[in-house]
Amino acid sequence: MSEDYIIEMLHITKEFPGIKANDDITLQLRRGEIHALLGENGAGKSTLMSVLFGLYQAEKGIIKKDGQEVQIKDPNDANRLGIGMVHQHFKLVECFTVLDNIILGVEDTKHGFLEKEAARKKVMALSEKYGLRVDPDAYVSDISVGMQQRVEILKMLYRDNEILIFDEPTAVLTPQEIDELMEIMRGFKKEGKSILFITHKLAEIMAVADRCTVLRKGRYMGTKDIAGTTKEELSRMMVGRDVQFSFEKKECKPGETLLSVKDLVVPSKVHKNNAVKGVSFDVHAGEIVCVAGIEGNGQSELVFGITGLEKASAGSIRLCGKDITNASIRVRSRDGMAHIPEDRHKYGLVLDYSLEQNLVLQRYWQPEFEEHGVIKAEAVRKYSEGLIDKYDIRSGQGPLTPARAMSGGNQQKAIIAREIDRNPSILVAVQPTRGLDVGAIEFIHHSLVGERDAGKGVLLISLELDEVMNLSDRILVMYEGEIVGEFRPKDTDVQELGLYMSGAKRNTAGKEGIAV
Repeated sequence: MSEDYIIEMLHITKEFPGIKANDDITLQLRRGEIHALLGENGAGKSTLMSVLFGLYQAEKGIIKKDGQEVQIKDPNDANRLGIGMVHQHFKLVECFTVLDNIILGVEDTKHGFLEKEAARKKVMALSEKYGLRVDPDAYVSDISVGMQQRVEILKMLYRDNEILIFDEPTAVLTPQEIDELMEIMRGFKKEGKSILFITHKLAEIMAVADRCTVLRKGRYMGTKDIAGTTKEELSRMMVGRDVQFSFEKKECKPGETLLSVKDLVVPSKVHKNNAVKGVSFDVHAGEIVCVAGIEGNGQSELVFGITGLEKASAGSIRLCGKDITNASIRVRSRDGMAHIPEDRHKYGLVLDYSLEQNLVLQRYWQPEFEEHGVIKAEAVRKYSEGLIDKYDIRSGQGPLTPARAMSGGNQQKAIIAREIDRNPSILVAVQPTRGLDVGAIEFIHHSLVGERDAGKGVLLISLELDEVMNLSDRILVMYEGEIVGEFRPKDTDVQELGLYMSGAKRNTAGKEGIAV
């Protein structure tokens, strides 16, 4: 009976140019349950939640709250109905403080001036109650993505929302933060809050959800009780075939040194200390070296230094024997370095360019695509169509689709296609499967191992310990800007890596690392 349901979305259809994002979908959320929404990248999950939150208006269908039909024309309507949302790409103002972001839109004023003291007390009480520790005076531009997510959750709680939508909440979190978030969600459920939880990670659904609704290519595939289903069944519903959760790769046969980092020091933007403190390691042809660590321990700055996004203050970087320490990004790119960045919106794509323009961003000046300063549109179109087909990049208008209009996973596939297709010597891949579904993860893992088997070097930075263990030939653990341990996957386990990642253990004896 409908009174069991706090929210019902009945026969929702939402269209964009060239694509039916939601095709007659019905979703019913029970009071006090954690309901997972599962589907491939571009399956329509975020679109459906954006309809519920008032960011989009559906062409067909109705929404009911507590059995009564409601109109949700914008997020203010959603908030008035007690619906809050943590978006996959956070909606925060970077130059505002944490406190200002939380109260933005629901500020208390007195004689035209902001009254922040009561708001600060409420925020600190909420942060204490739910274990969401934040510094209210820190600027959003200076805090980690894990911390930014806490700010988004506190925004919802500050507005006293009872229906909480989490869109890919764990895509940017460390294993420890994911465990914390699961506990927080269980706490919300105990309090009678109802949660809609969009994710690609089957293990999380099995751990925390009560029921799961599966979408595929914009259509409703069914709803399952978690107690009566398996990861394998859910993945089949999601992608329409069996998925390999792990795979055997050939024994590593390292060749020449392709990337050599010596005593690298990279300053921190956030504090006075250096973020990377004298780090040294090599990556050889035919191996995947993974840098593991809890977010905020210098991995991002290490990548910035290697790829040229930040200037190193000391040390050296050699690519295929050539000193590139002070080289420009284009020179590094031309000399054989490819980069799949951590933040695909900030560093990976020009969101207002079309998909085809983004696919030639690293090559548009080459004779294949340019003549006398004019880009050859036909060559760009043909090349991009080939990559779209090869990498199964899904978009409403093919090569003409604005990158901004694509799902997060398809944006990621576009970056991976562009970088791998340039035939680099060394591929720096930072969180390459972040926010991707099991089918896309399988494809990307095979792509990375394919690069390694073709004699390329892969430097992988990942927070996903399963991914680290599955893909790496060598693992470097980074803690507080230093390499504190080096392992072979077969000689360690997730628990031991966790101890090194948290700083509880340190292997300084093996400073020179494992011989290859």
